[in-house]
Amino acid sequence: MGRESYRERALVVRTYDFGEADRIIVLLTRTRGVVRGVAKGVRRSKSRFGSRLQPFVELNVQVYPGRKLSMITSADTLNFYASGIIDDYERYTAACAVLEAAERLAIAEFEDPWLYDAALGTLVQLCGVDNATFVLDSFLLRAMDHAGWAPSLFECAQCRTPGPHSAFHPGAGGAVCRKCQPKGSAEIPEETLRLMWWLANNAWDTVRGASISNYVGASAHRLTRAHLQWHLERAIVALDVHDQGAFT
Repeated sequence: MGRESYRERALVVRTYDFGEADRIIVLLTRTRGVVRGVAKGVRRSKSRFGSRLQPFVELNVQVYPGRKLSMITSADTLNFYASGIIDDYERYTAACAVLEAAERLAIAEFEDPWLYDAALGTLVQLCGVDNATFVLDSFLLRAMDHAGWAPSLFECAQCRTPGPHSAFHPGAGGAVCRKCQPKGSAEIPEETLRLMWWLANNAWDTVRGASISNYVGASAHRLTRAHLQWHLERAIVALDVHDQGAFT
């Protein structure tokens, strides 16, 4: 049975040059997970849609499925978010981390539009925001919850004793009480876990009205990242780049 082409909403995660004039495009699609395809001739100056295949642009793409790589035959711009992101280091690197994390998480999210919608909404939110790291962490925490392995932020992850607690270990499942905390647990103030809870639940009015120190914000980001990478079992490269400029 022949393969049929389809149209799909998509975000560009990354691109690679391929051959003399082609480019491999990695797409996060709304209902088909991650799609890797070749866009023929897009590096030529006369390409009709090569300039549209860039990060931070929402596209409507025409795709012809292939065994290893699909073929991207056209791309129409739906929304353009780059102008509110690329001129600021923290917003730009946070947006890159959102797309890379979404790519890693989407492997198990085939035909699930939630991740696409969350990533798209986060790009919209990042445009002009003051604290891009909080927006990034909110996306990561909500994505982990959707995947089924969100960190426990109030109850002890092991014995369910109500908190607040002051220790955290990603291998144990998040916040842990004194009795259950394993060796190597991070000692953190309860304000850190409270901030993570606000971010995980999109409590932005509360976040904006709170007095949050750089230490609390940085520790919340560090724990969010540690929990994500513990469960993914691989690094998110864009997070390394982002963290060079965050909370400085």
